[in-house]
Amino acid sequence: MITMKDIIRDGHPTLREKAKELSFPLSNNDKETLRAMREFLINSQDEETAKRYGLRSGVGLAAPQINEPKRMIAVYLPDDGNGKSYDYMLVNPKIMSYSVQEAYLPTGEGCLSVDENIPGLVHRHHRVTIKAQDIDGNDVKLRLKGYPAIVFQHEIDHLNGIMFYDYIDANEPLKPHEEAVEV
Repeated sequence: MITMKDIIRDGHPTLREKAKELSFPLSNNDKETLRAMREFLINSQDEETAKRYGLRSGVGLAAPQINEPKRMIAVYLPDDGNGKSYDYMLVNPKIMSYSVQEAYLPTGEGCLSVDENIPGLVHRHHRVTIKAQDIDGNDVKLRLKGYPAIVFQHEIDHLNGIMFYDYIDANEPLKPHEEAVEV
C-alpha cells in the first residue's frame, strides 16, 4: 500500500526527469505499481482510511511521484461536478490535441509532491484529447474538458518533469489570462 512516505517531494530529481515509455506486456511489477497508485487515490478520498494512514487527498498520481520514472498515471475522480466519474490507470498517455481556450482553477492547483500551498493560477487547455493504453495494452482515447482535463494535464506534466507551479506567472500570479475559463 502506498502512503505519503512513498511520495517523493518537491526538489527530488526524479520529479524533473522525463519518464520513460513502457512497452507491452507490462511487467507484473509495473502492473502492481499502477494498481497501487489507483488504490492510494481511492484510500486518500476515504475519510476514515485517509485519517488512519495520514493520507492527503488526491485525484491523480503519476509514477514519478513515487520515484518510478515511468510513463504511468492513475486518476480517480468519482464526481467531476457534472455527474461524470473518471477511474483510469493509463500507460504512455499523450495529449494528441487541445483547445486554444484556457481554463484554470480559481483556487490554484495543489500536488501530493508539494507540501506547501503555492498561490497562483495555473492556466491549462480547457479541452484535451488523450491517447494511452490501459494496463493490458488496449488503446484508450479520452476527450476531456474542464476539471478532468486539468487533472489529466497535471499528471501528464509529471511524466515530462513539469510541476504545476512552472505555469504560474511570477509577475501576476493571480491574474486570469484573457478569455480563460474559470473551472
